[in-house]
Amino acid sequence: MTFLVVTEVFPPRTGGSGRWLWEIYRRMPRDEVLIAAGESPDQEAFDRSHDVRVERMRLTFPTWGAASRSGFSHYRVAAKKLRGMIEGNRIEAIHCGKCLPEGFLAWWLRRRTGLPYLCYVHGEELRVVQTSRELKWMARRVLAGAQTIIANSRHTADLLRREWHVPLDRVALLYPGVDTLRFVPAARCDAARARLGWGARPVVLTVGRLQVRKGQDQMIRALRQIRQLIPDVLYSIVGDGEERPRLEALARDEGLSNHVQFRGEASDAEMIECYQQCDLFALPNREVGGDFEGFGMVLLEAQACGKPVLAGRSGGTSETMRIPETGRVVDCDRPEPLAEAVAELLSDRPLRERMGTAARHWVVEQFDWESLSRKAAAIFHAGRPTEGLRASAVELRPVGDPLQL
Repeated sequence: MTFLVVTEVFPPRTGGSGRWLWEIYRRMPRDEVLIAAGESPDQEAFDRSHDVRVERMRLTFPTWGAASRSGFSHYRVAAKKLRGMIEGNRIEAIHCGKCLPEGFLAWWLRRRTGLPYLCYVHGEELRVVQTSRELKWMARRVLAGAQTIIANSRHTADLLRREWHVPLDRVALLYPGVDTLRFVPAARCDAARARLGWGARPVVLTVGRLQVRKGQDQMIRALRQIRQLIPDVLYSIVGDGEERPRLEALARDEGLSNHVQFRGEASDAEMIECYQQCDLFALPNREVGGDFEGFGMVLLEAQACGKPVLAGRSGGTSETMRIPETGRVVDCDRPEPLAEAVAELLSDRPLRERMGTAARHWVVEQFDWESLSRKAAAIFHAGRPTEGLRASAVELRPVGDPLQL
C-alpha cells in the first residue's frame, strides 16, 4: 500500500509536527511513502541528505479559507499537483499533516478520486478554526470524511469527541516521540557551559517558538521571585518568533536583561547540548484565547536527556511525563506558582537528579520512535484504529491528570 503524505510543515522547517511526521515516515519502506512537503529554506540540502521520496510544493497559503477567489485558486492549484502525484505513483491513501489546508485538500481529492484519507490532529488548530465560520465548516467536512483521525494526546481526542462529535471508533491515539539514541544524557561539562555562555549559573531552559501560549513571558516575570532564593539564575530561551521583541522589552523593563538569554534558532546539535547542560527544563504554557499546547515534544526531548521538566496545567503537556517522578505541572496563568515550583527544584539538586534519571527511563520505555513507528504502521495498514489503540483513545482522563500507561 502506497501513501501520499501531505504536510505543510516538514524538515528542514522547524516545528514539532513536522519532526513527528519525519520520524514516523522515514522508518517506513521507501516504496510505501511519497511525501508532498511544503517549501522551506535549505530544503535542497536536507532532501539530498536522505533517501525518502519527497516532492516539494507550495502549501503555505495566505489564508486557509477557500471561499474567496484567491483562496479557491490556491487550493485548486495544489489539488491539481497532488492529483498528478496520485496518478503517477499509484497512491492508495492520503495522509494529512493537519486539518487545514492539507486535510481540506484530501477531502477535495476524495470527492474526485475516491481515495480514503487519514488526518493528524494536534489540538491547538481545532480552536484556531473555531474563530471563523468558514474554517469551522471546512474542518467539519475534513473530520467527517476522514477514515481515521490520529490524535496526538488524550486531551486532543477528548476535544474531538466533546466539541466536534467525532466517534471515537475513528480516532487513534498516537503520541509524538523522541529519538532516544540522539537525545541522551551527558555529564555536566564546564567547557560546554562556557560555550553556551552559562558558566556555573543555575539554568532554566525553554525550547520552542516564541508564542504567547508558550509562556516565556510568565517565566521572565517569575524570575524576580526566583532570584530571592537563586540570585544568579539564568533563563535561556531557544527559539524565535513573533513575540521576541515583546519578550526582550519585558526583560529590560523588569531589569532582568542579565538573567534572560535569547539564543534564537539553534541547530539540533546545539539544542541537544542545551538540554544536556541545563539544570531544569520548563515549558510554562497556558491557554490564551483558545490557543493551547497540544502535546509538547520538547518535554520528551528534555526528559530523554535526563532532565526534570516543568509545564503548565493546560493542553496535553501532562501526558508527556510521569507526575511527580519525572516532572511537575503548575498553573502558569500567574507567575507566582511557576516561581515557587522553579525555586523548589533549583534548590534541591538530589531531587533533580532522581527526577532526571526517572525521566530518561520513562521516555525510553514509552516514547521511543521505533516502537511508535510500529504502532503507526499498524494504524496505516488497518485503515481503522486497531482494537488496542482504539481502547487507548477511549480511555480519556481529565485534563491535568498524570498519564498512567
